Amino acid sequence: MMKRILFSAIISMLLISCNKFLDVNENPNAPTSETLPLRAKLPAVLVSTVNQEQGQLNQIGSLWGGYWGTTNEGISMFVDLKTFNGPAIRHQRDGIPVWENGFNTLLYYQLMKEEAESEGALFYAGIAKIMQGWHFFRLVDIYNNVPFDDALRGTQFPTPRYEEGRVVYQKAMDLVTAGISDIKNSTPGTEPTTDDILFAGNRNAWYRFANTVKLRALIRQSEVADQSYVNAEIAKIQAEGTGFIGAGQTAQVQPGYLNTSGKLNPFWESYYRNVQGVVTGNYQDIRPTSFIIDQYKLLADPRIDRMYVSVAGDYRGVLFGNPDVAPEYSRVNTSAFKGPSENGGQAAGIFKSATQASILLSSFESLFLQAEATERGWISGNAKALFESGIEESFSYLGVPGGSATYAAQPLVSLDNAADPITRIIEQKWLALNSISGIEAWNDFRRLGVPAIPNSLEAPTAASRPLRFMYPETERMTNNENASLQGSDDVISAKVWWDL
Repeated sequence: MMKRILFSAIISMLLISCNKFLDVNENPNAPTSETLPLRAKLPAVLVSTVNQEQGQLNQIGSLWGGYWGTTNEGISMFVDLKTFNGPAIRHQRDGIPVWENGFNTLLYYQLMKEEAESEGALFYAGIAKIMQGWHFFRLVDIYNNVPFDDALRGTQFPTPRYEEGRVVYQKAMDLVTAGISDIKNSTPGTEPTTDDILFAGNRNAWYRFANTVKLRALIRQSEVADQSYVNAEIAKIQAEGTGFIGAGQTAQVQPGYLNTSGKLNPFWESYYRNVQGVVTGNYQDIRPTSFIIDQYKLLADPRIDRMYVSVAGDYRGVLFGNPDVAPEYSRVNTSAFKGPSENGGQAAGIFKSATQASILLSSFESLFLQAEATERGWISGNAKALFESGIEESFSYLGVPGGSATYAAQPLVSLDNAADPITRIIEQKWLALNSISGIEAWNDFRRLGVPAIPNSLEAPTAASRPLRFMYPETERMTNNENASLQGSDDVISAKVWWDL
């Protein structure tokens, strides 16, 4: 998988995935490194990154992070994720290829980086490094130990050695730092423009994004990290000086989605409706869990009305992994997602239009990260103000009418009244990330056990939880010697390094 002979196939795959949305004026019949300029590589690989986030990773996290279950009619959906079947998840043909997708995208960023460095295009090289850091963080979060130094180096290391997750995290952090430096040292006037479908070549936006990615990685280590390391990395962020993603600065892409066949927003097309307006199988049978419905009700949270369709004047969820077929968990008796078709033609919740932008890292996630870092004393600031701004940004994104001040002042929401402010921050972060970044909800649950998400009713045992993915069969077939050196920890119940 990591051999250079696959590069052209990877390029072809990525181009096919995004040429529906992009017009780069290049010959689509010759997708090779030599014929693709940087302005074509950049949008293609950014689309690949955001598609994995909004699709594959969001789905895994939404199921394991307490957001999604299925109706009686959808009982056969997501069986491997409901039952925590590690061997099936890693299966070569029918598994969930997080490893393959992650390393394929990393290889593409590597090609972009090599070309950019050979041309002296430091802005492009910097973007590639920042995004490689992003993907290495993600791979460690899912698998723990992974190749780093030997990865992405073609036939030089066809069977790359693995490195400890903690070490890879540190090296990925250094990659992001190096990416910031490259962008800062790039010559004015050499920035990408429309080919940068994330920030249109805005330097400060890239700095804020990179700093936020680093903060997220540091927060992930909150229970295990050497505080001196955290302090040193925070000092680098502060020395850079641009800060983090703030209100109204969500990192999102709209690479040319259109309400025509093959060009819809992929999340919309997979989880809501196709171009003919017909509901998808996912939309028919994915439902909110009773747990998240109960949390909304407990807090009188108005976001519930933006997210879901009421049934007989109430909101009703399902039990994750419920093997029974009780009538109350059928399609007709449970709350589906609300979109324009269920909202008088107006945008609603996470479904706004077939051409909506895809979120990579939201303003509300960033604000909750900053609130937690402030509460921990890692950065200066007002934790309460950041916390309440995160809630306000979530309300704004979902289209909740009016402000969030009254909601945030409730005793069960207010940070002032919280016995444990960190727990309170994560509770509201979890509500804000619902079905938007499920993977971050699962990460926080592994890190802190917040909120108290009920286990799957189809879990192997009452105490068993999925804590990582097993190395895929594709890796076992090509690099088994190094994968086997990871020992007995290659099971779905083993913890990644930052999970205390």
